[in-house]
Amino acid sequence: MCTLQKDFYFQYTECDSTGSRWRVAIPLDPGSCSDLPPPTRGTDCSFSCQAGMFLEMSTQQCTPCAAGSYSLGSGLRFDQWDAIPVGFTNLASFLDLGPNGEDVQSCNSSSWTPQGMYLESNRDECTVSLVYVVHLEKQGSVSFTYQYPDNNILFEFYVQNEQCQEMAQADDQKWIRVTSNGDWETHTVSLKSGTNILYWRTTGILVGGKMVKPVLLRNIQIEGVAYTSECFPCRPGWFSSMPGSSSCQPCPSNTYSVKGSSSCTPCPEHLYSLEGWAECKVRPPCSESDYFQIHTACDGEGKTQVLYRWVEPKICVENITGAAELPATGQREPCPPCNPGYYNSNDSTCSPCPPGTHSDGTYACAKCPAGTEPVLGYEYKWWNVLPANMKTSCLNVGNSKCDDMNGWEVAGDHIRSGAGSSDNNYLILSLHVPGFKVPASLSGMTGGEFGRISFVFETLCSADCELYFMMDVNTKSTTVVESWEGSKERQLFSHSMTRNASVTYTWAFQRTNHALDVRRYVGDVAKIYSVSVTNVVDGVASACRACALVPQNSHRAGSSCVPCPAGFYIDRNTNRCQECPPNTHLAGRHTYGEDACIACGPGSVSNKEHSRCFSDCSFTLTENNRTLTFDLSPMSDIVSLTVGPSFTSKGTKYLHLFNVSLCGHEGRRAAVCTDNVTDVSTKEDRGDMAQFVNSVDSFICQSTIIPTDGRGFRMVISSQSVSLADTFMGATVEAVLGGVSAEPGLFPDNSRNVPDINFFYRSTQVTASCDQGRSSVIIVRCNPEKSERGEISVPSSCPAGTCDGCTFHFLWESASACPRCTPDDYHRIEGACKGGIQETLFMWNEPKLCIKGVSLPPPSSSPCEVIALWLKMGLGGGAFVAVLLVSLTFYFWKKNKRLEYKYCRLVMSANKECELPAADSCGLTEGEEPDDDVVYAQKPSLLGKLRAIANKVH
Repeated sequence: MCTLQKDFYFQYTECDSTGSRWRVAIPLDPGSCSDLPPPTRGTDCSFSCQAGMFLEMSTQQCTPCAAGSYSLGSGLRFDQWDAIPVGFTNLASFLDLGPNGEDVQSCNSSSWTPQGMYLESNRDECTVSLVYVVHLEKQGSVSFTYQYPDNNILFEFYVQNEQCQEMAQADDQKWIRVTSNGDWETHTVSLKSGTNILYWRTTGILVGGKMVKPVLLRNIQIEGVAYTSECFPCRPGWFSSMPGSSSCQPCPSNTYSVKGSSSCTPCPEHLYSLEGWAECKVRPPCSESDYFQIHTACDGEGKTQVLYRWVEPKICVENITGAAELPATGQREPCPPCNPGYYNSNDSTCSPCPPGTHSDGTYACAKCPAGTEPVLGYEYKWWNVLPANMKTSCLNVGNSKCDDMNGWEVAGDHIRSGAGSSDNNYLILSLHVPGFKVPASLSGMTGGEFGRISFVFETLCSADCELYFMMDVNTKSTTVVESWEGSKERQLFSHSMTRNASVTYTWAFQRTNHALDVRRYVGDVAKIYSVSVTNVVDGVASACRACALVPQNSHRAGSSCVPCPAGFYIDRNTNRCQECPPNTHLAGRHTYGEDACIACGPGSVSNKEHSRCFSDCSFTLTENNRTLTFDLSPMSDIVSLTVGPSFTSKGTKYLHLFNVSLCGHEGRRAAVCTDNVTDVSTKEDRGDMAQFVNSVDSFICQSTIIPTDGRGFRMVISSQSVSLADTFMGATVEAVLGGVSAEPGLFPDNSRNVPDINFFYRSTQVTASCDQGRSSVIIVRCNPEKSERGEISVPSSCPAGTCDGCTFHFLWESASACPRCTPDDYHRIEGACKGGIQETLFMWNEPKLCIKGVSLPPPSSSPCEVIALWLKMGLGGGAFVAVLLVSLTFYFWKKNKRLEYKYCRLVMSANKECELPAADSCGLTEGEEPDDDVVYAQKPSLLGKLRAIANKVH
């Protein structure tokens, strides 16, 4: 027998084709009841109660929820995360293959983790899905509140039907938009009637080895369920005091409640609680972490002093043994001077200088002299009061409330992070800039910089603190520009604004990203010493800058400033606009004087606006009295290089994609890298945010690519796009330029007799790891075996293209990197004389190391004789030598005969005085003339000489 309501319960049958259903009774113990109430016609399938009411099944009437509970009527809400609610499932879908090919689940420990007030995603590389199945009888929706501060996690939400087919969704519904640190945003997606399988999916990208910040979820609400048959009790620490409530409220501080409470109970005097706590805790003794110091505003006498205040809400006890006391108020000291651009008014407050005037903060505002204009901007280096255009706040992550606390406190010569209510709070400091305006004196510069923010900061931490610097352009979306983890020494950071738009700069400091309800690391602090922003629309002036004047031949001639055309500087002597010399560019922070026009580096030219230097794809080199000319225009097209694959510690496959623009394009940075999912905005937002979030244009840029086979994604993921080369430094055969080294030893030696051309680039944007910015070198090498477009590669010892993370190296081998051919690159070959015709050919020197340029002369032919010229010359030379030999023989023979005759005469003369052998003959041959010369064998006497002369006369 089942006569009591407690023995059974009512339930509706499935709806039929007419939309009707029946209410039936089901026993709690199957088989124990025989006289259950008969089935009765139920309410219409689309029937539902209003919020705050539930459907009482025995009467099938809507009944208000009792105090201490709530109902959404036709909806479901999940806002208690002490455990994973019933119906939710965690799926870790990424599997590694073991060494033998077996499946090894490396993500068993990865899941969404409940943290009380919110649900926290995984922080590793695993792909974890939070799944919930809901059946809707009518069209409805799902909405959830989330924090998504780190784009190194991919966060997507999608819906499948009961056949596991993904429902059609726009990208901005599927890929969740990144939030600012500490901000909660709500995402809503429409649902169709029937079964809906909801997926919240996260995947970490730990390519850089940096710990990612998790996604946080809270307040998941689903609308469209048919009815609610019961009310939900309020969770501990919350209450609802009135029947028929659609939500519960958190208990105030120093009160608590249990589950299903209609009111909160005050804590005993020696205990305390924070808002929404389910229990009270013992108040600890006060310590130095429970108070902080502030500087009072300047009083009428120009004095300030240090005050100490308890952190609110005060939870500590100060009147017990060992408790710290609040320090006494400090001595009254003179106020620091006003910030530049401000002056000290009579009431000891700092006021901005009127337009057209300037001051360094220590003297009254003065007008700018004729021919000058005020240098407008913000420059804050004294922190007695928070500037009017700066705000500070505290954002809680979920376990604490700090909305009414200051996130930062002024401290004289710096501003420092405040205490907060817990260590995982985000302490926010923001500066709003309404817009930028390039002054007339800088109008000649068109390098794309409208303004620049610079600040000096320091962090002192004992835990995993992190300081974020962010920017929000046109209130569209906040993006992280740079972040610093742990303690950092005092340093300067600067960031360029490349678009004229309204922007809010934000600093967010978090002592730890772990969920803590106590202030354990309150001594960890971030300090900002100075902040300056240039070219601000409504800024103040600390100095004046010379500007260009109206030309004298103009009817408006006078002392008023006029903007110079692009690429013009201001002449120091005449204060008139003059165009920069050829191949120079305006790269500094001023345009006054010709020295503002900086010469382009070797092998580079300037564009028409003199805003940038670039390579026009031509290069000339003179060595060994020979001039080599290179035409690199076939290499001007954008080339992509994919390096990898690489694998993270859990096996995620990723690639490095480099896009390179070597030369040409009139100096335009034509290489573009795009993130496709890291920040999905609405369609109207994308045009404004493209250059800030989704894409990077540069000479060389890099993206991290996760292919579809790397993690099971349904699309290729592109993220972490960065610029490696904003500025072209020059092209040279030297290995070092501007402090950047080409490091040729990273690549194979150049075995050809053509020197490498090194293209040097630099990215001026500094990062936390590269305090001088990134730099890149492309070694362009002649290789006739490659195509004209060639091939680009990275060092084998540095597969990511860099060995230190700051300097990137590339080798580009191409036939186009060989010099243009000249007549020195070929030689002449003359053929044999055949049939009276001689052919002349021209051949390239081997190996051929040139391209294009001059062509080989065509083969030529000329008439010739059978006897070769060399043979003719040889015969002629031989005949001449023969005649010469005969002549010489005759000459010496005749000479010999004369000597023989003289000898005979000498012998005959000697025989008259002494006995000598008689000569055989002294006769002359026919035609020989006798020689009358007297030859003496010995020195003759005077009588002998006279006798000889007498004989000669006769």
